[in-house]
Amino acid sequence: MKVGIISFAHGHAYSYANALNNLPEIELYGIADEEEVRGKDAAEQFNTKYFSDYHDLLKEPIDAVIITSENQKHFEHVKAAANHDKHVLCEKPLSSNVKDAEEMIKICREKGVILQTAFPVRFNKPVQNAKQTIDTGDLGNIIAVKGTNRGTNPGGWFVQKEKSGGGAVIDHTVHVVDLIRWFTNAEVTEVYAEIDDKLSDGEIDDTGLLTMEFDNGMFATLDCSWSRNKDYPTWGDVTLEIIGTKGTLSVDAFAQKLDVYSSDGVKWNFWGDDMDEGLIANFIQSVKENKDPFITGEDGLRALEVAMAAYHSSARKAAVMLSEL
Repeated sequence: MKVGIISFAHGHAYSYANALNNLPEIELYGIADEEEVRGKDAAEQFNTKYFSDYHDLLKEPIDAVIITSENQKHFEHVKAAANHDKHVLCEKPLSSNVKDAEEMIKICREKGVILQTAFPVRFNKPVQNAKQTIDTGDLGNIIAVKGTNRGTNPGGWFVQKEKSGGGAVIDHTVHVVDLIRWFTNAEVTEVYAEIDDKLSDGEIDDTGLLTMEFDNGMFATLDCSWSRNKDYPTWGDVTLEIIGTKGTLSVDAFAQKLDVYSSDGVKWNFWGDDMDEGLIANFIQSVKENKDPFITGEDGLRALEVAMAAYHSSARKAAVMLSEL
């Protein structure tokens, strides 16, 4: 199977490309990137062809593409891939706005191609164990969840709203919302959010606290801030405390590590799951079997809707129903 990558704007492109090269009978056919130096360097690093125009890559005999461009460009790239009958794995958030995300799903459905959203945390073993525990019913009815997805401000296009659609809230809300929906099969109905730019220069949001209510009566809170300073051992975290009527479960997706202390401070020596490799292998399997993906475009849309509702809530200083979007 031949797979292409459109844009190395997002850092996850490098781990996705590495994962493709580690899979048997998979060829990373080419990399398209409008930034010539970045694209050529990536193509050389991963021993593949470079295309300056993504349309030229899509004309080649590839089966699928991975889209890791700036959020605002996802719509353009997904639409073009679908029109060339290529299956798509799209980086999260699915889009920079709900309308484009809905149109992306529609186009891919009409063209009969897979649209999978890149939520790699579902392939983390502690997270999968939590899902299994919840499914057994050992926790009883889930009544509340407390989550974090704190990170370091990535800079670059992530802090340019016209390219990203927003800052920390759109960047980090979607991961945890996807996990909660997957764990509970419940949908968010209402969001209240406090959002600000407290920690870094510029006007992009870098702090966010959300409270969400769900259609099954459950509620959840989330800290999605870019609150990790530059000297913190790693870029961020994903943690969940899941409260049920019969018990409580704590999950730390990035606890598979050693804390290494030296004269340079503390660093993390990570030995755990390669979530990106799990994501890529799952996408490839879906394409091979021509089956619905494990993580759909609709999953990406539902998570994006919550992030957008959070921005509306913060602007209004009031709770927002998702039905109002």
